[in-house]
Amino acid sequence: MPRPNFLLIVTDQQRADHLGCYGNPIVRTPNIDGIAARGWRSEAFYVASAICMPNRATLMTGRMPSVHGVRHNGINLDLDATTFPEVLRAHGYRTALIGKSHLQNSTDVPPVVAPPDERAGPQSPPYALREARHRRRDAPYDQELRRRWLDDPAHGLRYPYYGFDDVKLCLGHGDAVEGDYGRWLRERLPGADGMRGPAGSAPAPEFNAPQAWRTRIPEELYPTSYVGQTTSEWLSAHAAGNPGQPFFVQCSFPDPHHPFTPPGRYWTMYDPADIPLPASFRPADRHSPPHLIHLQNERDFGTRVANTQAVFACDEREARESTALTYGMVAMIDDAVGGVLATLERAGLAENTVIVFISDHGDFMGDHQLMLKGPLHYRGVTRTPFIWYDPAARRDGASNAELAGTVDIASTVLDRAGLEPFNGIQGQSLLPLIAGGAGPRTALVIEEEGQRVSMGFPARVRLRTLLTDRYRLGIYDGVPWGELYDLDADPDEMVNRWSDPAYSSIRGDLACELSAALIALSETSPLPTQLA
Repeated sequence: MPRPNFLLIVTDQQRADHLGCYGNPIVRTPNIDGIAARGWRSEAFYVASAICMPNRATLMTGRMPSVHGVRHNGINLDLDATTFPEVLRAHGYRTALIGKSHLQNSTDVPPVVAPPDERAGPQSPPYALREARHRRRDAPYDQELRRRWLDDPAHGLRYPYYGFDDVKLCLGHGDAVEGDYGRWLRERLPGADGMRGPAGSAPAPEFNAPQAWRTRIPEELYPTSYVGQTTSEWLSAHAAGNPGQPFFVQCSFPDPHHPFTPPGRYWTMYDPADIPLPASFRPADRHSPPHLIHLQNERDFGTRVANTQAVFACDEREARESTALTYGMVAMIDDAVGGVLATLERAGLAENTVIVFISDHGDFMGDHQLMLKGPLHYRGVTRTPFIWYDPAARRDGASNAELAGTVDIASTVLDRAGLEPFNGIQGQSLLPLIAGGAGPRTALVIEEEGQRVSMGFPARVRLRTLLTDRYRLGIYDGVPWGELYDLDADPDEMVNRWSDPAYSSIRGDLACELSAALIALSETSPLPTQLA
């Protein structure tokens, strides 16, 4: 049997329930649904962290953020980190990434090192971040910086890039994406920069949602089209030039994500009036955690900030409009996926290509009257799709609700490729679960490290969450309260049982389980040496 190829399709900020195969009755995703109909899907798949860079680094390494070091956005993944594409490449696979990478900082704002406290006397050198030491060594941690791509026409990636032989990079979101895409766009559309962003947008007075504008970029030149078309071109070229060589290609869409800018017909494809509000779209009450109350108060008192990456509380109209525009972005991705699948067939690659569909993380999309993402681990932002189709082992629409997560993807792909996991990998292969057997775990940990003080916390938010098949426990650093939800009795996570006497013993048991899980997820590599 020839070694399998792999096509990993990644969307950015997409909830599991924003696909037809996950029960959404409105958004139309026939191509992705078709993958699920031939394959297998997880109904309980969760992120390692609900933030781009930490979770994408976990995808690549099979290690948790606290271990691989990308604890929050802005910290580069160590160039010496072992990634599963690197292992595939070492065993003869051709590897490619088309679209969003986000394994290095792209915002031109470097990680800051807390300055020494002059009152404390002399400081030892290790106060500096390892990130700063990398820069002092002149290591190439500037490869995804947006400004470098704009200012230097010769700037590009150094290969192999985290195990990838080829990369066509997308930096950013909406219609303002840069990297290889930005150069591609300007070659095809003179004056493109004047057609992007809020200043270049077309009038759309019917929409009022924050971070939503009607782009003038044509559908065929929008980033989603670029990723789909470039992936197809790569597959065709590989089939023609490297017949018989196995490949791993990551087709990584920057959408769906704010800003909400679906182009052309996708802007009007879904009517906000047809979008139902989530069941949890209710004002906070005495059963709500303090940070949810804080966010809703900011909206109600007129002090919210809704033009950044941070979570904010929305009103009914904003929730409907943002969801309708997101559905437009998802529908466009589905069309692009259809084109990639057609290329697999034409190139004669479909019969030996495992297709995996995932998302980086979700979006509140009106859950609890919130938008975007943030350190509130409601399942709308932590639960994502996971679809696995193996033409050599079809599952024909089977699914399972046992816990699995981003940390398991690397181990699963390597297992299917017939390769051993590398030292220090923390995920488990899902192949036994996909085949109908037992899952790898009964509980799952989600990590989050904030970058700033927000939501009424006294310091930056640090959160650890434990998920079981029935409960979600969340413990925050530096505050006397936490979160506990009985997901069987309260699937919409409306009643925080943290202080409920009836749940006190359950809270204690879960806290002990979380402690044991955190110990199990601590670093174990390199292996200890044997004592004499």
